[in-house]
Amino acid sequence: MEKQQLILNTLKEKASTKQSVYRVNQETFELLKLVTEELAKELNTSIQEIDKNVTLSFESKGKFEAKLQFSGDVLVYHMHSNTFLFDKSHHIWKSSYVKEDKYRGYCGVINIYNFLNDSFKYNRINDLGFLVARIFINKDKHFFVEGDGRLGFLFNDFKNDVINAEIIKKIVEELIIHAMNFELISQPFKEVQIVSLHQVLEMSKNLKLKTAKKLGYKFKGEK
Repeated sequence: MEKQQLILNTLKEKASTKQSVYRVNQETFELLKLVTEELAKELNTSIQEIDKNVTLSFESKGKFEAKLQFSGDVLVYHMHSNTFLFDKSHHIWKSSYVKEDKYRGYCGVINIYNFLNDSFKYNRINDLGFLVARIFINKDKHFFVEGDGRLGFLFNDFKNDVINAEIIKKIVEELIIHAMNFELISQPFKEVQIVSLHQVLEMSKNLKLKTAKKLGYKFKGEK
């Protein structure tokens, strides 16, 4: 009976927490898609008055994925279906907010990747994208963002920051600015100097020669 009670208590606490985190993460992802779509429409209306050749568009790809296209960039949103706990060395464990309740440390995650628009347009399946930010949300809608530059410190108060539409809009705006600030970097000449006949023959299909932005950073703790 003691073992069964232990199982029941664990299910009550841990499994219940994970289910709550998943539901909150799903709600947040739906709100992220809605806010992004509205922002894309606003910006597209404004830019069309300046240059009709420049467009912004948003596309939901289902329950776990969405795509925002602007200029030569694409941001791909991906919601992970699982709940995560952080390594004991992570700064989150130093927070009194988490020390008071360890289950506050269980988070869902939304990953945002930056690709070149032409990678999708021409189906260049070997082109590289870069993870530019991760949004972590717990069962109580408290969140923080990991990323580069301003994305690494603007949204980092896990104890006090609660996700909502206004904050999400600020995050999306920062993501767009961040992506546009990093230009396509040509690879060093010697790295692309030698190609096979097969690569040349297949070049029109864009399958072999990789293209990617060189963002030049790593997340904290990434080797």
